[in-house]
Amino acid sequence: MSPERPKVLVKEKIADPGVELLKEQFDVEIGTDWPDGELERRIGEFDAIVIRSATKMTADLIAKGDRLRVIGRAGTGVDNVDIEAATKRGIVVANAPESNSVAAAEHTLALALALFRNVPQAHETLIHGEWARSRFGGNELYRKTLGVIGFGRIGQLVARRGAAFDMDVIAFDKFVTPERFKELGVEGVETSEELYSRADLITIHLPKTPETINWLDAEAFAEMKDGVRIVNCARGELIDLDALEAALDSGKVAGAALDVFPAEPTTEHPLFGRDDVVVTPHLGASTAEAQDRAGTDTAEQVVAALTGGVVTNAVNIPAVRPETMEALAPFVPLTEKLGRLAAGLGDRAVARVEVEVRGPLADHEIRLLGISALVGILSGHTEEPVNLVNALGVAEERGIDLIETAASSSQDFTELITVKVEAGGETIEVSGTGVGPRNDPYLVGVWGQSFYLPMSEHLAVFRYADKPGMIGLVGSAFGEHGVNIVSAAVGAETDGVEAVMTLTTDAAVPGEVIDSITDREGFSAGRAIDL
Repeated sequence: MSPERPKVLVKEKIADPGVELLKEQFDVEIGTDWPDGELERRIGEFDAIVIRSATKMTADLIAKGDRLRVIGRAGTGVDNVDIEAATKRGIVVANAPESNSVAAAEHTLALALALFRNVPQAHETLIHGEWARSRFGGNELYRKTLGVIGFGRIGQLVARRGAAFDMDVIAFDKFVTPERFKELGVEGVETSEELYSRADLITIHLPKTPETINWLDAEAFAEMKDGVRIVNCARGELIDLDALEAALDSGKVAGAALDVFPAEPTTEHPLFGRDDVVVTPHLGASTAEAQDRAGTDTAEQVVAALTGGVVTNAVNIPAVRPETMEALAPFVPLTEKLGRLAAGLGDRAVARVEVEVRGPLADHEIRLLGISALVGILSGHTEEPVNLVNALGVAEERGIDLIETAASSSQDFTELITVKVEAGGETIEVSGTGVGPRNDPYLVGVWGQSFYLPMSEHLAVFRYADKPGMIGLVGSAFGEHGVNIVSAAVGAETDGVEAVMTLTTDAAVPGEVIDSITDREGFSAGRAIDL
């Protein structure tokens, strides 16, 4: 008797080629017209489910999927899937993060061309009976400087298309190495300010994080060339629209094209109706090809998950041997935090990451820890979400090398993990360990100095001349600004030349607190990092 074929439910419509791909190996049922309650009643029959954005895979629904092994999301976002609940059940959640990259890049150039050549405005006047040929003479992209902020997959595709128009392309992304920029024929600039001062057209391709909200604000517009044009097909929150309106009114910005907005859907805004602004209703991913690609890519992921293949777009923890996962699991969040800390201590493009593991952990395959460090380093700095599955690919796209080393002996701790980040010619080194039966994460080294401090969500780190009174200056500054210090530790060189102080706080440390300290004599560096 032949074994029963896995059953796959296609709950929402995907491209026919994706359905056919699933039917080649599985029993497929189309549930796009199921009545309310049918999914809850029958989900236990299926090994996999394919959805888009309408189906909500809640923890309760996932719990009813007794046979469920994979959830395929035909698209980028997975907000409608309870990732934690799926992971606890051992269910792979896979999406299609690259399916709309080409569509978004093409729409960026479409908006740029519309902006430079006044296409929407000319169309509107002509269909209303006005032949306004002289009024809508435009400008060429040829030999203009295109500034790309955020050089992930979409940013790179935009740069390539800009180059095809004979534009001079410059880009800013501190997580892309100079070698990678050179490889792609793009000039990488050290700061966003340099990009602002040179670009005739600026397009932004950053993720939405607390650090990137209102990235283009009044200060940024003031630093730009007169007559610059702006395109945003990424996230609506990346631009301060009030500041943009003021820059348009002053003539500093000659025009803007927006596909995304802070609140969507939206049909009313002071920018709408201006001759120097082009707007579209979040069409970046809305092509037939992108939608088809999402379905086919997701079907491929489901096939891989059900047949023992590599699921390249899983958004939860990849499968490893049970004994390895048991040993490494407590140290994955520690290593991710170390990566985020190391990246936060630098301000140049990361070129190389080394993860050194010492102690009994070294007897296991430690690749997962290396990838965890990359997740910490890259998260919040790329257009696409970074996870334990795609971090290596995202790093490779940016020319970042990952090296892992292991040694079974550790002199001072049972387990010791060190993350070294090479950036801008300097190496930033941080170390941590696990303490107690639950391996609670502790920070034990920063900038070459040793101490012993529980990891916290909010950290501040200072490097300064090792002389009396410095600790008191830091404490006083924090007190003056109303920032509560939870714990502190100091490491100092034996020769007494330099010391490093690390503080944990109960809230994020404002930048002005750090500046008020590092501006004082004797302090060489200071950073606030949220883990």
